[in-house]
Amino acid sequence: MTVAARASQRKHSAPEAARLLAWYDRHARVLPWRARRGERPDPYRVWLSEIMLQQTTVKTVLPYYARFLARWPTVEALAAASRDDVLRAWAGLGYYARARNLHACARAVVAIHGGRFPDDPRALRALPGIGEYTAAAIASIAFDRPVVPVDGNVERVVTRLFAIEDELPAAKRRVRALACSLAPARRAGDFAQALMDLGATLCSPAKPACSLCPWSDVCAARARGLQERLPRKAPRPAGALRQGAAFVALRADGTVLLRRRPATGLLAAMTEVPGSAWRPDLSPTAALRSAPRFARPVRWRALPGRVKHVFTHFPLELVVFVAHLPRATRAPRGMRWVSLDAARDEALPKVMRKVLIHALDGDNGARP
Repeated sequence: MTVAARASQRKHSAPEAARLLAWYDRHARVLPWRARRGERPDPYRVWLSEIMLQQTTVKTVLPYYARFLARWPTVEALAAASRDDVLRAWAGLGYYARARNLHACARAVVAIHGGRFPDDPRALRALPGIGEYTAAAIASIAFDRPVVPVDGNVERVVTRLFAIEDELPAAKRRVRALACSLAPARRAGDFAQALMDLGATLCSPAKPACSLCPWSDVCAARARGLQERLPRKAPRPAGALRQGAAFVALRADGTVLLRRRPATGLLAAMTEVPGSAWRPDLSPTAALRSAPRFARPVRWRALPGRVKHVFTHFPLELVVFVAHLPRATRAPRGMRWVSLDAARDEALPKVMRKVLIHALDGDNGARP
C-alpha cells in the first residue's frame, strides 16, 4: 500500500517518517536558532526566528536575528525595550506589523506567563502575532508537541507527495491534514524541521532534486511526472497601482526632515520622509499640496524618474521632490531634523530608504 493510501485512511506513516528523520540526521541545515543534537531548544530563539522568517528568506533573516539576539538575548530583555528601538532594529526586514507584534508578544509572555512561553498551541495562538502555523512551529520545535507546522515549504512537499492537484489556498486544509497524518509519535520537532528542510533544499519550487529525496520512491507527483507543476496556485489578483510624492527637505547642516507615520495602518509607527497620500490617480501637481509648510516659501524640485516599490497588495510609484533650506530652518510641527548619518539608524521602511537614496543620488541642486 502506498503512503498516499495509508494517509487517506488516517494512519500514521511510520516508515516514511523514519526515513525522513534519518535523512534529516545526516543533512539538517545548521541554523543559529536550532538546538544541536542533545541540546534543549530555547523557545525564545525558536519564536524569534519563526516571526522573522514569515514571508522572508533565511539568508535575509540571519543578520537581523544575530543583531536582535545580541541586543536582546532573552524575552525579558526584549519586553523591556522601547517599541521605537525594536522598530529601528527591524527596519529593512519588511512586514512591519511583525515587529510591533514581536514587541507586544514579548511583553505578554513576561506579564502573563512569567517570561516562559507556553507549550500549548492554543495558549500560543492567544499571544500577539502568533497564528496557527507559528504556534505549531513553536510547540513542536521548542517543546516536541505532536503537531505539524505547515508553511510554504511543507505545503510543497505534501502537495507533491500526494499529488494534490487542487489549487492553493483552497487545498490548505487537506494539505494540513495529510501533513499531520505523517507525523511520528516521537521527535515531533525534528520531523517538523525535516519537512521544512526537505522543501527548502531538495523539493524546491523549480527543478526539485528528486533523485536525492528520501521519499522519491513513494512520491505520487514524481510517479506521474507532475513534480514541477505542483502545487497549483490560484492566481492572486494584482492590486491597482498607487502613486504619490515624497518630499526630501535637506537643511544646510546636513540634516533631513523626517516624521513618524500614524500608529495604525500600513507601516504603522515607522519613520518616513514627509509625503502625500498614495492614490491610484494622484498627479505630481496635486501631490505638491501635501508638501511640508515652512515659515518661508520653499522651492521644491522634482527629480527625474520614480521610486518603485511593491507591497503585498499593491505596487507603488513615488515622485521625489527635493528642497534645500537654510541651517536655521525650523521643522514643521510633528516633524524633526535628523542628520543623514543618524537616519541610517532610524526605523525607515525599505521604500523610504529607496526614496533617500534616489534623492541623494539624483540631487544636484544648489545649496542655500
